[in-house]
Amino acid sequence: MYKVYEAIATLIIFFFGASIGSFLNVVVYRLPAGISLIYPPSRCPKCLHRLGKTENVPVLGWLWLQGRCRWCATPISPRYPLVEAITGLLFVLVFGQFGITGTSVGYCIFLSWLLALALIDLDTMTLPNVLTESGLLVGLGYQMFEGWFSAGSAGWASYLMWGIGSAVLGIWLFDTITIVGTIALGQPAMGGGDAKLAAMIGAWLGWKNLLLTGFLACGVGAVVGTAAIALGLLSRKQPLPFGPFLVLGAVLSVFWGEAFLRLYLDLFFPLGVAELLS
Repeated sequence: MYKVYEAIATLIIFFFGASIGSFLNVVVYRLPAGISLIYPPSRCPKCLHRLGKTENVPVLGWLWLQGRCRWCATPISPRYPLVEAITGLLFVLVFGQFGITGTSVGYCIFLSWLLALALIDLDTMTLPNVLTESGLLVGLGYQMFEGWFSAGSAGWASYLMWGIGSAVLGIWLFDTITIVGTIALGQPAMGGGDAKLAAMIGAWLGWKNLLLTGFLACGVGAVVGTAAIALGLLSRKQPLPFGPFLVLGAVLSVFWGEAFLRLYLDLFFPLGVAELLS
């Protein structure tokens, strides 16, 4: 019987996450275009017919319509149900690892923010300030909540300062990388939005996981960029959005940050340095 309840709870969490993913699709499309996130309601971009309730059901609605508008047969991008499914899966993974806790709620919010930023950067090569800055503030609020929950009224201030310090480190670190990279390459190495995204990640995850995120992002970005150039998909002078790599690094840090850091210390430092993680 427990397995049945667990399966039902998993489905509920998945479809709730997929519903958030449906809203993220709206954010990704409308925010860069300067369109209201609320009005008009979801509709076909070609015939402008308003979607019905069954057509708006996450993932299943797209399958029901067979990937086309019911009224004008215009193809609907499979990215919409894919984003919904990925968001639902991330929510399931978060609650599966961290349980029904405030931490799970916070990380679901954080990952939703990251996913929206990654998709917008892929589409427009920009990271909107309204998302990075608001995400940073929400992250500091999350640190205050965690501090109060962990150590009462005496803990929220220390957690807040820890979050602020990590955010500042993110800005300084990526601004430095941008300056050095621009001098070395003779062209802009990174956009200003990447430093703000790093600050947001620092506010949520702290300085250790911020550094891990940056390391993973640079590593994966270098591999992908080199492969794209070798395959002729990208020229050496063509910019590559770095935000999605930062987002990938942050997602990996959420789920396996401690394991990555301990493995690194065990491999490259003497015994006893692992206490740095405590």
